[in-house]
Order: sequence, then structure tokens, then C-alpha cells
Amino acid sequence: MATTSDFRNGLCIEHNGEPWKIESFQHVKPGKGPAFVRTKIRNLNTGRLLENTFTAGVKIDIIRIENRKYQFLYSEGDDCHLMNTEDYEQIMLQKDFIDNFKFLKEGENVNVLFHADQGMPLSASLPSHVILQIKHTEPGIKGNTATNTFKPATTETEAEIQVPLFIEEGDKIKIDTEKGTYIERVK
Repeated sequence: MATTSDFRNGLCIEHNGEPWKIESFQHVKPGKGPAFVRTKIRNLNTGRLLENTFTAGVKIDIIRIENRKYQFLYSEGDDCHLMNTEDYEQIMLQKDFIDNFKFLKEGENVNVLFHADQGMPLSASLPSHVILQIKHTEPGIKGNTATNTFKPATTETEAEIQVPLFIEEGDKIKIDTEKGTYIERVK
């Protein structure tokens, strides 16, 4: 058992019978009344963000979390087959379970958070940046590269993204997976 004095960003706790991750917290000591901790916590099962207030000194249960690297093998319907890069164990997850699945191609690594005591996957996320090839986009018009305008493009994983006018079919680009935006062209 721990108390609110043990709070830190990224700490995983059990609250109302579900696993939550502390996104941010602030100790508040008002002039009147008891001290409390104002937090923003994210549900690891649903991804929902919640603002919650804990009375200072209240006991909480800390959850042990393990971060494991898995390699994406293939998808079959709504299921994704992943392989642990250390012991080659394979697991199957729903596509909805993986954040920004549309940017995931075969052979890419995925970080999977596991509840250490139950051995149950809690969430899965891609690396912060991926490199994908442009499968289809309209050709850019020469001389239109001075402005900061974008055009739609389709990547090799069928994801739709906005890219600058100078990007052509076959180019490789770096994409921010959290925001789903173009970063730069890769050679």
C-alpha cells in the first residue's frame, strides 16, 4: 500500500477496481480545510481521461506494469498477431486495442503494457515516429512549393495523411504517430 505522497507522473494505480495511469498531479494545501491531490488519470482499459481529487494521505494500490516489445506479424480480420522479440511468444490483440493502428506495417515494433500480476495486456502503442512510403497522391505543380499548403496522400498502410505539395508517389516520409501528421521526407 502507498499513499498520495508517492504519486508521480506515469505511476499506475488501481482505482475503483480498474487500472489507471497518473498523467499529471498537483498537491494543494488550501488555507482552510485538509490538503488534497488533484490528478488527471487515464483508464488503461478504455483510454478515458478523468480528473479526480484524492484526500492527502489516502491509501492507494500501486499496480506493477511491464513494458514489452512485440513485433507486428500480420492482421487477420479485426485481430493482430504480435510476437515477443525476446522469447518469440505470440499474442493476438484487437486492432482497436493498438493506438493509431493505421500507421502500423508488418515487421514494425509495438510497445505493449502488461499488468505484471495478472499477465493481461493493458494497452499497446506504436513508436513516436514511423517511416512509410506514399502509395498515392496527386502530382504537385512546379512552383507551388513556396507556400505552406498541403494535399491528401495515401500511405502503404492505407492511412490518409496531409503532406506538402512537393511529396510524390514513392517518396518515404516520417510521420508522428501520436498526432498523425507529416514530419519530413526521408531519403
